[in-house]
Amino acid sequence: MHSLLDRKKKAGGCVDAGLELRAAGSLPQPQRMFSCVGCFWVLLSSCLVAVCSFSFLSPAWIVKEHHLQAHGGVSFGLLWHCSETLEQMYSCYTFGGLGKFHEIPSSAWQTSAVLCSGGCALLAISCLLAIIAIFLPSGLCERRVCTLAGYMQTAAVFIMASGLLVYPFGLSSATMKKFCENSSIYNAGDCQIGWGYMLAIVGVMLSVFLPFFAKYAPKEYISSTPIPTIL
Repeated sequence: MHSLLDRKKKAGGCVDAGLELRAAGSLPQPQRMFSCVGCFWVLLSSCLVAVCSFSFLSPAWIVKEHHLQAHGGVSFGLLWHCSETLEQMYSCYTFGGLGKFHEIPSSAWQTSAVLCSGGCALLAISCLLAIIAIFLPSGLCERRVCTLAGYMQTAAVFIMASGLLVYPFGLSSATMKKFCENSSIYNAGDCQIGWGYMLAIVGVMLSVFLPFFAKYAPKEYISSTPIPTIL
């Protein structure tokens, strides 16, 4: 009689232990604070904001070297132009001074300046949203922030690309023909494409990948399957 009771107790204990193990296994695992994709997305966004801002403020979009011109070299950007003096020193000025946007020598350059600066501002705002997103807990709010940042980065790419495509139309202006003889739309004439314009193109091309990283930046895309261990 006592042996039967002992067997029942042991069986009941095994069942209780199994239930406890299952309950412990079903407990939610602690979530990771950051995701690798999210961190890389933030890093790439920050770098591209710096690259685009630096290139858009650069005065070296169109360059004419001094050996091609008796009066020294000259270079043009979106908002700045530089000229080389007889002492081989460069003096840079804003077009018409600050606050005189209408004095930019070409309407195409005015349009390009608006598009590029607007796209760069959107990219900077999306970068701030990306930084906020990686600190948010996994859930609906994080997904919405990442989605919003991805849409903003997509719009920024199209806007900045449009600005880069519009800029060469200003090569047909009277000011450019004065310094760059035989220049026309998408033809720099005696001038050359500068490093500032090329850097802006590279920055926009790399920015195309940002919306894809934004899609997989939320922490819910981290695999929850445990790594098998050898017993």
